[in-house]
Amino acid sequence: MPDRLAPLTEALLAAARSAGAEAADAMATDGRAVSVDVRAGALEQAERAEGTEIGLRVLIGRRQACVSASDTSARTLAEMAERAVAMAREAPEDPTVGLADPEDLARAWDLAVLDLADSAAEPGAAQLENDARRAEAAALAVKGISQCQAASASYSRRRIHLAASNGFAGGYTRTSRSTSAVAIAGEGLAMERDWAAESRTYQSDLPSPEEIGALAGARAAERLGARKPKTGAWPVVFDERIAAGLIGHLLAAINGASVVRGSSWLRDAMGTQVLPKGLSIFENPHRPRISSSRPFDAEGLATAPRDIVRDGVLKSWTLDLGTARK
Repeated sequence: MPDRLAPLTEALLAAARSAGAEAADAMATDGRAVSVDVRAGALEQAERAEGTEIGLRVLIGRRQACVSASDTSARTLAEMAERAVAMAREAPEDPTVGLADPEDLARAWDLAVLDLADSAAEPGAAQLENDARRAEAAALAVKGISQCQAASASYSRRRIHLAASNGFAGGYTRTSRSTSAVAIAGEGLAMERDWAAESRTYQSDLPSPEEIGALAGARAAERLGARKPKTGAWPVVFDERIAAGLIGHLLAAINGASVVRGSSWLRDAMGTQVLPKGLSIFENPHRPRISSSRPFDAEGLATAPRDIVRDGVLKSWTLDLGTARK
């Protein structure tokens, strides 16, 4: 497939310059996605979506404005730039806005090492339906499961390209393949529901539909007959989904926007203990075949591994250039 995203971003930057912007950055994405849902052994829904999206940010002094569209005609690109420049001229001044310094930009990366796109053929709707049916059947085979509320399988492929007037230009492709099931155990007022879902960059890395369906069924069946424990101090092991949610609250609190607004409960916690001693959170955006890995961020800066929490002590915020300057 010829690369049309890079020319789109360059055309957006050219339109911004012609409209009077002093600096600008542009993003273009395209992709396709297919999803299939089954219920009670029958096809319930099948969807396919394809599209292209473009976005432009223009800067005039310390003022900025952003616009987006899904039409990529030359006329739309020119209108986007003109409207963005007009909006920027009316926007309030913000001393923290601005593009990255050219010397800080990511200059080299190896997409082959990150391995973000599966080269296997796109699965057809029939294959996805078969996966969903297999997941549903596996859930229903678990003792105690009365019905499967839904089972789904999906695939997506997305390309991203970013360019800016400071000289940055880069892009990459990402794929995703997923299967899920929701199982219901018991009858009447004693019914319990739970689910399982898995997503992978490579189809070959995805657990089988039978594994995913059986896990959904087991989780729902294990809820039957739940009882409240006596009051006391007990050791607790959190399910991985609950554990991820707990860590998610901490990650939200170190977001630069929350810190700058003063709404974060960790605003004054840098260098202090925020987790039990011995527990660390380490971010590595360079892990192969991982959905959140990437060679550069949305401002063209190189990504790098970092400590968020080390031995229980908060070590870093998550900032973009604007919040970092603030």
